[in-house]
Order: sequence, then structure tokens, then C-alpha cells
Amino acid sequence: MTGPHEARPVGRVRFMDAQRVNLDGFAVENPELGLVALASPYDPEPGLVVEDGVVVEMDGVRADEFDSVDAFIAAHGLDLAVAAEAMALPDVALARMMVDPGVPRAEVVRLCAGTTPAKLARVLAMLRPAELVMAMTKLRARRTPSNQAHVTNRLDDPLLLAADAATAAAFGFRELETTVPVLADAPSNAVAVSIGAAVGSPGVLVQCSVEEALELELGLRGFVSYAETVSLYGTEQVFTDGDDTPWSKAFLTGAYASRGIKMRVSSGAGAEVLMGGAERRSMLYLESRCVSLARAMGAQGVQNGGIDGASVAGAVPRGVRELMAENVMVMARNLESCSGNDALMSESDVRRTSRTLPIFLAGSDFVCSGFGSIQRYDNMFGPSNWNAEDVDDYLAMQRDWGVDGGLRTADPADIAALRERAAQAVRAVYEWFGLADFTDEQVAAAVDAAGSKDLAPGDPVAVTHAARTIRETGLTMADVVTALYETGFEPEAERLLDMLKVRVAGDCLQTAAILTPDMRVLSLVTDPNDYSGPGTGYEPSPERQAEIDAIRQQRSVEDLRREQAAHARDALRPAGPATQGGDPREVVIGVSPATGRDIWVTLSGLPVVDVLRELLAGLEEEGCTARIIRFCDTIDLGMIGLSAARLAGSGIGIGLQAKGTALIHRRDLAPLANLELYSIAPVLSAADYRLMGVNAGRHAKGGAPEPARNPYTDEAIEARYHTKVVSLVAIERAHCRPGALPEELVL
Repeated sequence: MTGPHEARPVGRVRFMDAQRVNLDGFAVENPELGLVALASPYDPEPGLVVEDGVVVEMDGVRADEFDSVDAFIAAHGLDLAVAAEAMALPDVALARMMVDPGVPRAEVVRLCAGTTPAKLARVLAMLRPAELVMAMTKLRARRTPSNQAHVTNRLDDPLLLAADAATAAAFGFRELETTVPVLADAPSNAVAVSIGAAVGSPGVLVQCSVEEALELELGLRGFVSYAETVSLYGTEQVFTDGDDTPWSKAFLTGAYASRGIKMRVSSGAGAEVLMGGAERRSMLYLESRCVSLARAMGAQGVQNGGIDGASVAGAVPRGVRELMAENVMVMARNLESCSGNDALMSESDVRRTSRTLPIFLAGSDFVCSGFGSIQRYDNMFGPSNWNAEDVDDYLAMQRDWGVDGGLRTADPADIAALRERAAQAVRAVYEWFGLADFTDEQVAAAVDAAGSKDLAPGDPVAVTHAARTIRETGLTMADVVTALYETGFEPEAERLLDMLKVRVAGDCLQTAAILTPDMRVLSLVTDPNDYSGPGTGYEPSPERQAEIDAIRQQRSVEDLRREQAAHARDALRPAGPATQGGDPREVVIGVSPATGRDIWVTLSGLPVVDVLRELLAGLEEEGCTARIIRFCDTIDLGMIGLSAARLAGSGIGIGLQAKGTALIHRRDLAPLANLELYSIAPVLSAADYRLMGVNAGRHAKGGAPEPARNPYTDEAIEARYHTKVVSLVAIERAHCRPGALPEELVL
């Protein structure tokens, strides 16, 4: 016999245990391990002592005890002209300034420039979730939100990379990030994604995330136009473990900037915890040190919000709130915010939507720092919080809220054409340089593929050979431009050349810079966020709002009318005015005004005439006769059924709306007091209508049939069909004429 603690859980608990949220890990808060989101008892007290223009103490640590992170921030990361004023402000006062629309963004940024890491972390920890949304709405650098995509695949297949890059650009992503499962493939991936991006849209920035020296080399050759995987950490121990210092990262930042390459750093909650170097500090405090470093070293922005450690933050109480606070912290430091959502922090669709939604509503410079525009299995960064499986959901969310999340619906025909051109462009360039020879079959497969599993196995070393040739022969993007010109891809060549010109001009070095399809720079300088309360700030233009609204699944009444017309049949013909029946075994089937006129198919997909045939067959089984009468003065099913019963010799009628809803009525009942009702039209089958005919016949003979039950389904009937019902009802009502007499129909 087992004890109570070993007893099998009851079914309700077993059911709960089987839900996807229970695939996630949840940790008990433990400051000793750094498993604490917003505030650890070991976080330092904010403080700053300045003597003769030099920081001699910061956050309780004297200068002679500074580690390298403290030293760099103290030397380069504080505006000492405003520090005394900022540090003297009560935490709650600065927190309220972040949220208050009446306080200009510039004033918050001015004061935050003088705050120490501990001060800013403590202020951000005070903001409740709704306040974080308000703060982000006001504090993001760029007025116009945007989004970034991951474009990778398991095979590093250049044709598929190019096709997927073109697809991502068509959906509106303004930055594309690729990486490799095999490091040596990086030059090939960078070339393929850059070409594909240029096919999809002008002005799309591209990154290849690999080892830092190789990534810089790709940038110097022009194959990529931005970088973001220069990692920062909140403790000296973790920096040292990676053979880095704040100074080495600052040098790398300067190297990118010297060649006009946009650059931000990466950090985020959970990294120090995963590496065992959190030093008992809270995740928010450690990230505050990282963001202060980013500002000190002159980076344009920060990719944070957990990133690879998002699931660690999500495991502790208030962890998702901390992820958003990280993003707001970046904005308060006047940097570009690339707001995470690029690592799958949960297997629960509800939790991962919960993690993104506040940022999506508030808007960010980049809502995702890597929306997986490819399928989960092809994402070589690991699954994103949003993947190709979720594109339609995201587009619908934009439409639901009237919010610009940076994406747009791409026409399926356009996607097919862009994928074809991107694959052909890469094929031409690779053949031009002797990198690879792709067959027509390989191109066709890449164009049609939903992911790399749809491709035939290829030569496993072909891509590595192409990448090695690119690297060893010293090819640059200028050479790729020439190859595109010479092989008939002049528009793409022009677009890539324009990207090289932008680097010379240096405009992408502006904070939060992106390029529009007409090659305008939107940034903190040219497109500053001007939100100051209702009626101000970014609002989609009418053209952009129309683009957001026009998802491919939407249908108008006219769309539905055309769909129904495709199924029209010459099968229901008027046969004169309806008369009173006298046969005691006669049942009348009453149909709605648009039946056999503009509506020919029910919500379940059954043709209306087939439904009528099933009803007639059921009545015939019971030895009953039937007439079909169309009622044109009402669309109310109860009245149609009751009116049919009143004309029937038996006093029994069947009411049928063209969309498929049906009932059995009797002449002496109230309009809503029917005998049987089929209310869930989308799940009704031919057999259900046959049974309704049988039961109506039994009622006509005075029998007591066993009532039919609506078929059970756990399908979301309302969400799927209600909008279609609205259109069908509108079509019905257009045929409704008050006072019109019923007419008999011949099937």
C-alpha cells in the first residue's frame, strides 16, 4: 500500500501536468546563485563620490578597489556634470519621470547619464509592468518601430538562405542576422543572405554572427553591414573567463565604427548565472553594469532582454518583468534597444506571447532582436521566441491592436517570385566566381522549400569549399556587385552598391539607425521619438495602417459572394407562390432568402442542395412527403421554421438557413420554442441532416424520436466562423423583403 504522498494524482492534475507550460523550468529564488530578478540583498547601495572631477567611490566601492568594469564605467560612463543632481533625486522621483508623459524624454536621458549602475537598476525595479510599457513608449530612441529576423538553416545552403532572406525582407524586416552550424561556412552565408536581402528590398542591413575576428573581417570586406554579437558581462570574473576586458570590447567597437559598420553590443539577464559568476547580485543590477559599459565604450545600442539567458530569467519570480526593464534601461541611457524576444524562453505559447506583448504594444527600436523568420528546426541560434510558424499570428496581433510591429503581409505570388530571383542571383554569382554549380532542380527545391528538410542531401563540403574560396581569394562585396551586374541582376547590384555607399557616408552610425526601402536613414537624429502623451508620438500613417490591416486571411462580403458564386448550380427553381398543405404526413422545409440565389455552400462545406437532399431522404425513410419553400420576409431561423410548420399539412416544419443552421418546429409553438436545433453549423455532416429529416418525419407521425445532439468539437468555432457568418447574414438580409410572400422551390 502506498502512502498519501505516493498516490497517483487525480485526473484533473494529470491533465494539468501534461500541458506545455510544464516543460519549462521554474527555480526557487536564490540570491546566492544569482537566481533573483530585480533586487538581491547583496546588490550595492547606490552612491557616488567625486573629488576634483574624478570618481573616487561608486556604489559603495572605493576607486582603489574597482574591478575593470567599475573602472571603465567610472572613467567613461558617467556624465559628472549632472551626476550630483541625478544621484540626489529620490528613486521614486526618477521612476515617475520615466513614466510621466509630461516630462520630456530628453530630460530623463539627461539625468540617467549621471546615474550609477546601482541607482538606475533600483529605479527600474520600481516600475510596475504597465509603467514599463509607458516608459518604453516614451524612452525608445527612434520614433518608428522596426524588427529583425534570423535567417539560417541546418545545411548552410546558399540558395535557401537567399530565398529565405528575400522572404524576410518582403515581410518588412529591416535587419537580417545569420549564423552558421559550421564556422568555416560564414563567408558563404554572409554573401548569400546579403544577395537575398537585396532582392527582397533595398536598404536591409545584414549581419553574420560568428567568432569576433571573423565577423569583423566580413564587415571589412563589405559582406555585412552591422554587428551585434560583441558580448558584455556584468562581472569581471566572466569577462576574464572569456579572455576579454571592457577595453578590448571598446577597441572592437571602434574598429567597426571606423569602417562605417553599425554596431551594438549584446548582454542580458542570466548570462552571469549560467557561467557561475553572478557574485550573488541581481540580474537587473548586473545588466545595469553592462548597459553602463555599452554607453561608456561608445556602442550605438544594446541587444538585451535576456537573449541566451532569457529562460533563466523566466524561471524566477518577476523574471519576465526584469527582461523588459533591461530594455527600458538601454533606452534611458539613450542607446538603441534591440529588445530580445530572440530566444525561446518558454514552450508555452501563452507565456512566450506574454513575454513579448508589452514590448510589442510599447514599440521598440527592434521589437525582436531575432524573429526566427525560418522554421524552428532551421534556426541555428536555437528557436526564437517567434518563428516562421508564428508569422501569421504576429501579423494578426498587429492588426488586432492597430500597432506597428515592423512587419507587413507579403503577397504569396510576390514571395514566390522573390524567392526564385534570389536563388537565381546566388546561383549566378557562385558560378561567376567558380564557387559552386547549382542545378535547376536545386534552385527549384530551394524556392519551394518551407525549410531545409525539404531539400535533397547535397555535397556536405561544397559550401565550405565555396566559403574558403571567398575568404582565400580576397573577394569583397564590390566583386559581388560586379558579378551581379555581369549576370543580369542589375537592380540587386545597385542595391548592394548603395549599401556600400551608406557605409562611406557613415549615416548608419547614428543611434538606432535603419534604412527605409527608399534608402532614407531613420534614427535618433533623423526620426527622434517625440512621444509626450496621447495624441503625440509615432502613429502609423494611413498607408502603413492599411498595410497592417490587410492580412491575407481577411475576407469581405464581396469576397464571400464571389466564393459562393463559384459553387452556383441550376438546381433550385421557383415554382410559384406557396400554398397551405393538407396531407397529414407532409413536412415543409423552409429555407432562408439567399438559399439558391447567392449562397450555395454551408459553413461545413456541404452544398445546400445536398443538405436538402439529405433532409428529403430522411423524411422519405419515414414515409413522409415534403415541399421546399423559400421565405423572403425574414432571416430569423425560428420564424422560418414556424412559418414552414404552419404551411405543412402535418404542422411540422424544418427551418434551414443557407449557412447550415437548422431546426424542427411545430405550428403551435412560440417562435423560439423549437423541437430540435442544430446550432453549430460548421461541424454538421450529411448524416446529421439525414437524421433531422428522420426525426421531423417521426414528429409528423406523432411519434417521439430520440433527439439528435449537436456534434461535440473542441474546435474554436466562434473564432473561425463568426466573421464569415456576418458576411453570410449580410447577403441573406440583402434578399429579405418585408411582406414578401413565400415561394415554392423545385429541387
